[in-house]
Amino acid sequence: MVDYTEGSGKQYHTGVGPNDIGKYVIMPGDPKRCAKIAEHFDNARLVADVREYTTYTGTLEGLPVSVTSTGIGGPSASIAIEELSKCGAHTFIRVGTCGGMQEEVMGGDIVIATGAVRMEGTSREFAPIEYPAVANIECVNALMNAASKLGVPNHTGVVQCKDSFFGQHEPEVMPVSYELENKWQAWLRMGCLASEMESAALFIAGQFLRVRVGSCFLVVANQERAKKGLPNKQAHDTEAAITVAVEALRELILKDKKSGKI
Repeated sequence: MVDYTEGSGKQYHTGVGPNDIGKYVIMPGDPKRCAKIAEHFDNARLVADVREYTTYTGTLEGLPVSVTSTGIGGPSASIAIEELSKCGAHTFIRVGTCGGMQEEVMGGDIVIATGAVRMEGTSREFAPIEYPAVANIECVNALMNAASKLGVPNHTGVVQCKDSFFGQHEPEVMPVSYELENKWQAWLRMGCLASEMESAALFIAGQFLRVRVGSCFLVVANQERAKKGLPNKQAHDTEAAITVAVEALRELILKDKKSGKI
């Protein structure tokens, strides 16, 4: 591959090098959330700010950890995990927002993904569609333990990933409405918990790269509840999801220390 950085030693898109990041990384979509997440680290500092990729590095339990934003969607998220893994990172927790799908998934709850429906394009350039997008079990368990410890209402299961935000929310106006609406009903019948945009690409890329990946999300609202005239609380403060992700990362670090992995 051509070195587009011309020997700088930094990754082309994220602007980070091996000495800039920890091996454990939290990945929000929004660059503006990075500073908020970095406040949970010790001695955090800004190390890179390129395009949609903002990176802070600090410590947790005495080890370097980082937060790097991915922007929206699978293409930019996959670039982030590939470049960060090239710099030595091996554990990733995505933290973001989602829309609830099942009636019991309320605004303000946390959803922890065990797997993702690959209704997006990025993962198809890694693996055939038959290959499942599955979260790392250690990450899932750590996220579940963190949510339980913190007393945060949460749900664990499969989420749906797509490329078009408005294709989800206004499928009836799209030329392929027949496909979007029919598949949405299939996901609902299969018990899909929520819809978001990055986990399928991250899970598949992570499996290819042999790194650990997990995801948790704040439920902003639930369009299915709105359709049925049910109360539909909206939530926009991501602090609970961030705290769950940080505590999960802390648990993974402590377990890795105890097992002698680090």
